[in-house]
Amino acid sequence: MVDSASNKSCAVVVTYNPDITALLKLLGQLNKETDFVVIDNGTPDIERLVQTISVYKRCRQFMRLPENEGLAKALNRGIAWACEHGREFVFLFDQDSSLCDLFISRMIGAYHSASSRSSANIAAVGPRIINPQTMRQTPFKVFNRILFRADRPYSHAKSFFIADFLITSGTLLVTQHLEKIGDMKENYFIDNIDLEWCFRAKSLGFALIGTDDAVLYHAIGERSLNPLVRAGFMAQHNPARTYYSSRNRIHLYGVSYALLGWKLRDMVRFTIKASWLLLSSPERKQYWHCIRSGIHDAKSLA
Repeated sequence: MVDSASNKSCAVVVTYNPDITALLKLLGQLNKETDFVVIDNGTPDIERLVQTISVYKRCRQFMRLPENEGLAKALNRGIAWACEHGREFVFLFDQDSSLCDLFISRMIGAYHSASSRSSANIAAVGPRIINPQTMRQTPFKVFNRILFRADRPYSHAKSFFIADFLITSGTLLVTQHLEKIGDMKENYFIDNIDLEWCFRAKSLGFALIGTDDAVLYHAIGERSLNPLVRAGFMAQHNPARTYYSSRNRIHLYGVSYALLGWKLRDMVRFTIKASWLLLSSPERKQYWHCIRSGIHDAKSLA
């Protein structure tokens, strides 16, 4: 397994009103294996955490943005730091994720092992995501297929899978390919940033790989009694967040490099989700306003 203490990697952790316990647990896990930078997105009174976070020996920088400028911009700041300091790999993390033992070295090892099995340029590797609330595993999906769309083996390997999309948190990016693929799309602000970047990477001929060699514990969305949410069919977010998810997905429907299979499936899913929220949620008026505004504003995105 690759020695991750060789300064080949750097982790980027983006925070916004973080749960201190969860954040410090994640930073403690990272501190055992890799350098990391923390970018805070305008959390009020974040100064009280600076000393607590900076005490970790492998914390290389704590960046404080004056206001919430969006997940994509914060990620780009951290990715730029990693590239400027010559790191081969950059890991992206949400503030409330948790790692399996030796996560960083397992992921780098998975990248090298997968690369040795194929001539394709691998742009990113994602871990197996497990929801700690339900212990449900998130499959690695391929969108442009009707059957066998999830967990399709990569190069006939049992622990590697073809992926059309990798969730941001826990993903390893290979920095040598970032100049060609480009930054995270900052005007998306928060939702579907990872989806858009993955589609762009795939359209340029890069491979995305999922692996069972490392596990990340991470809950997507908010808790809900909605059976569609509990079954993993869709994620639950508050009305303000639904504005961004509606706007960005409508914009992606019109992007040439977004996969047709995803567009067709997501149109159905978006219709079901919006209908459910508008019919059953006590906040239906707020959801209606945010969904309608998001659809309207999609055309303003470049």
